[in-house]
Amino acid sequence: MAGGQERILRRRIRTIESTKKITRSFELIAASQITRAQGRIAGSRPYVGAISDILAETARESTTATRMVGIPESPQNVLALVIVADRGLAGAYNSSVLRSAERQLRSGSQAGQSYRVMAIGKKAQTYFRFRHQPVERQFVGMSDRPTYEDARRVAAVIVPPFLSGEVDLVQIVSTRIRSASRQVVETRQLLPVLPSPEPTGPQPSGSPAPKRKPGYFEFEPDVEQLLAELIPQYSEAAIYAALLEASASEHASRQRAMSAATENAEELLKTLTRVMNRARQDSITTEIMEIVGGSEALRSAGGIPHDLTHPQATEEQNE
Repeated sequence: MAGGQERILRRRIRTIESTKKITRSFELIAASQITRAQGRIAGSRPYVGAISDILAETARESTTATRMVGIPESPQNVLALVIVADRGLAGAYNSSVLRSAERQLRSGSQAGQSYRVMAIGKKAQTYFRFRHQPVERQFVGMSDRPTYEDARRVAAVIVPPFLSGEVDLVQIVSTRIRSASRQVVETRQLLPVLPSPEPTGPQPSGSPAPKRKPGYFEFEPDVEQLLAELIPQYSEAAIYAALLEASASEHASRQRAMSAATENAEELLKTLTRVMNRARQDSITTEIMEIVGGSEALRSAGGIPHDLTHPQATEEQNE
């Protein structure tokens, strides 16, 4: 029985060692991807910031396109873009975003809003299908290393319903990375465009100066037509920034999850090794006891001469 238990433990130890190698590899790959993803985020910020400033300056001069700028008071038709991963093994990364999106949908439905859901990542499709929530459009293959072309594909589907008036509000539910150890799930407004806040009263001492540039602007063509051209470009840049943030958050979550899995595998290996050594010692002790017991039984039955069991006494008699 002890020998069979030892074989089972050896098999389990080999399996856990193989799993540990896999989780360790995933951890190292995710750690290398975090630095790369953060570099891509830093590289995209100048463009996103510049186009946001241009759009904000243009929106300030618009008097008729009020629907494209600001916070809608009572939106009835809302489009939610949920960004998750195509793969698992990332801890609570996917579930946190999906649960936040589900709460948003539930609260909006209770307030009388009509929601249309579009998702990036395979995990969202499985989650919403199980909860009988239809997903209008699904995008896959862009969560790991998103490109600007991926953002352009998504914006080409999201922006036209807003410009045509079918959708009053477009929201993004995704994760933003604060550091390698902290990520935050946020629901933020994509469309209408949120203009940069302008100071309306005296500013406290030490506060930064407003970003608005001095002078005035002349627009060619008119402001409304320029807004119609800028909003798709702004949406592409904002979606691309959200994809990069989500990708970096995914890699950071996977690195932490795989690190914890590797540590758990090491602790389990130590525990199983102790149990296996104890089982092996029990097996050896049992075999010795069986040999000693068998020899004593044979000797008592007369099957083994006394001088064979005690060779020292035989030598003394010969002397």
